Amino acid sequence: MRAIGIAVAFVLLAGIAAAQPSAQTPKLYTSAADITALQAKAKSERKENQAIVQERILQLAPYSANMEYRASVGPAAIHEKEAEMFYVIDGSATMITGGKLVGETRNGDNLQGTAIENGQSRTVAKGDFIIVPEGTAHWFSAINGSITLMSLHVPRTAGK
Repeated sequence: MRAIGIAVAFVLLAGIAAAQPSAQTPKLYTSAADITALQAKAKSERKENQAIVQERILQLAPYSANMEYRASVGPAAIHEKEAEMFYVIDGSATMITGGKLVGETRNGDNLQGTAIENGQSRTVAKGDFIIVPEGTAHWFSAINGSITLMSLHVPRTAGK
């Protein structure tokens, strides 16, 4: 009887724990005015030569859309397990995709480098969409003043 009582208590506690909100509360809406405020905040908080200032736009695990404010060139990257989608909110830059990372180092599931050799270069500007498949080098090699992006990392499964 005592074992049944303990089992019932365990099931009830497990149910209560499952009903608790997750550490990442969903954020399902952000207005244009909110984006403008996030841009201003990122610009004011950016430290000299800081490549990226990120702010959360939307969140629904396992996905999150972030605003990236860039006013200087940062490292090149490869995300081994995620595709990355970009939407240019404001500004323009030169983006290189493909090719090989120069000075490659590991940072968790990502690779970083100082540049890209033999990639495809294109100018991206307000209103453009870009998708970078997982395992593909990408780099904003030149920033024209500043660029504000929405970035979305998309986990990919082995079945692609």
